[in-house]
Amino acid sequence: MHAKDTKRPAVLIVEDEPLLRMDAVDMIQDAGFKTYDAPSADAAIEIIGSHDDIGILFTDIDMPGSMDGLKLAEYVRTGWPSVKILIASGVIGVGDEEMPEGSKFYAKPYATSLIIDDLRTLIAKDETNSSL
Repeated sequence: MHAKDTKRPAVLIVEDEPLLRMDAVDMIQDAGFKTYDAPSADAAIEIIGSHDDIGILFTDIDMPGSMDGLKLAEYVRTGWPSVKILIASGVIGVGDEEMPEGSKFYAKPYATSLIIDDLRTLIAKDETNSSL
């Protein structure tokens, strides 16, 4: 990992399917990002509340617990407005009006390269904005 990479925000991955969560963690760690992972929105809220280095939420929509991924994304948008939000799902027809402002949707199965490229783009934008 390069010295510059240590300033990258961590990615919180929320996915209830263990194998899909492990794949996402591996994919994002292999791209040089620190990760946290959670099997539910409830666990994700605990994690994001106790780690101030999380800058990106990558969540599935369909999950058990007190809220689904869309509600989690809205909760994070309200409580941590600087956190970037990426949402993935096999659900067809998720409209822009259902998504929190500034979030991005990926239909499953998604291309690994697309997620990684978008993570890097988000980080580059943050680095550019913070240096202005």
